[in-house]
Amino acid sequence: MTSARRLALIAGLSLSALIHASLASAQTESGTGAGQAAPTMLGFTPQEAAREAALETRFDAALNPADQKAWLERLASEPNQVGSPHDRANAEWQLAQFKAWGWDAHIETFQILYPTPLAESLELVGPTPFRATLHEPAVPGDPSSADDPGVLPPYVADQGDGDVTAPLVYVNYGMPDDYKALARQGIDVTGKIVIARYGAGWRGLKPKLAHLHGAVGCIIYSDPKEDGYYTEDVYPKGPQRPAEGVQRGSVQDITHFSGDPLTPDVAATPDAHRLTRAEATNILKIPTLPISYADAKPLLAALGGPVAEAGARGALPITYHVGPGPAVVHLVVKSGWSLKPIYDVIAVMKGAQYPDQWIVRGNHHDGWVFGAEDHSRGRSR
Repeated sequence: MTSARRLALIAGLSLSALIHASLASAQTESGTGAGQAAPTMLGFTPQEAAREAALETRFDAALNPADQKAWLERLASEPNQVGSPHDRANAEWQLAQFKAWGWDAHIETFQILYPTPLAESLELVGPTPFRATLHEPAVPGDPSSADDPGVLPPYVADQGDGDVTAPLVYVNYGMPDDYKALARQGIDVTGKIVIARYGAGWRGLKPKLAHLHGAVGCIIYSDPKEDGYYTEDVYPKGPQRPAEGVQRGSVQDITHFSGDPLTPDVAATPDAHRLTRAEATNILKIPTLPISYADAKPLLAALGGPVAEAGARGALPITYHVGPGPAVVHLVVKSGWSLKPIYDVIAVMKGAQYPDQWIVRGNHHDGWVFGAEDHSRGRSR
């Protein structure tokens, strides 16, 4: 396996160009004007810091914001999740761009296990029936938010699948200290479905810890206290998440390893030895679903039991009880577990002075929906 391929595939995500390898030689060619104060820069001597600052100034001056805007709009013009037609189109367009700029560029294609939703549902079956919409409606004035046949419903990747019905328990952020707080209140989540708000830790820890504490399902929602009207105006008036917005993402158990679940530590080539899905250690064990705070509110409002401790209360207009019950929920998550292609655009420019030394710059080019924020904002730069 080449070192480029290893770098590209260990993370299981599409790496972008291996760029900026010519900076070392370029630094020696750029000088500092007379009387220019040498900037302070970590890892550089004052003289080299001045040269680096001058180089970066020249580089920034060559950038055209209009180009970056056009690139961003093109990359995010259609849904581009792993395996989608626009994901491939974006890779081929980027390849053409790098070649036009004189880079030695090519695409390496790999096949990874990537689950996409086939069926999802979430219902409050008691005491007051409610069915979650699990849908993000169009935002007035934003045509990109309109329903598109290529948009997948809200989901998290590398979760468990399942069909479970159980009493609901609110676990705040679902972090270790939150389970300690529940224990102080005499609450056990064994055999329960937990609902946790985003924040205080990576999303993948929430269903992992829920499973370790005996829960049979996990719901994750964005509370407006961290991601909504509590801090600033919601989109489109402001930057915060609207009531029906859902945060997607991976919940892969990266404490074992990151990347394609079936090919740990090797590239996911066609001839690679693959584990079975049951053998994969970084796929979670319980059904997990992300929802909006509009869908979360009726679920949380139906909870009884003790009132959550002060630090565990969000900003919804309800009293935050922890349960369990009387709220009982029915959670269904079923995914299509198939191999899907990822396209790694590899572009190399050898440095004139140190051709065997690499500076690696990577960025995935697949998104959860359109990817204007994650990934294309960084990709277009």
